[in-house]
Amino acid sequence: MMLGTPTPILRSFDETRAKAFYLDFLGFELLFEHRFAPDLPLYMAMRHGDCEIHVSEHYGDATPGSAIRIPVDDVAAYAARLRAKNFGNARPGEPARMPWGSREITIQDPAGNRLTFYTNNPPGEASDGTV
Repeated sequence: MMLGTPTPILRSFDETRAKAFYLDFLGFELLFEHRFAPDLPLYMAMRHGDCEIHVSEHYGDATPGSAIRIPVDDVAAYAARLRAKNFGNARPGEPARMPWGSREITIQDPAGNRLTFYTNNPPGEASDGTV
């Protein structure tokens, strides 16, 4: 038996802020939106490359303040693109070199969830972080 890629579900409290963060700022594309009725909470799915995330306003679907790790081919370039957007609520700095050899940035979404974008052994670096 083979397992597939997990799809995290993150909690959201504000549809407008969640869409601005994930779609406009991070660059995800909207896959679908669902409500059981027009006045009920939103459940939506987004994708950026191979990364798919679901965001839900339903009480029981997820816990605010969760954390996920997302691999990216060049975290430094991604961080630079995000900084250039001058988003009002999040401007990541330069990726930090971690003791385990990756470079990472962590960005908090409007519901307090932490998304860590990372690159293992970035281009031009050895696994010990030297150039």
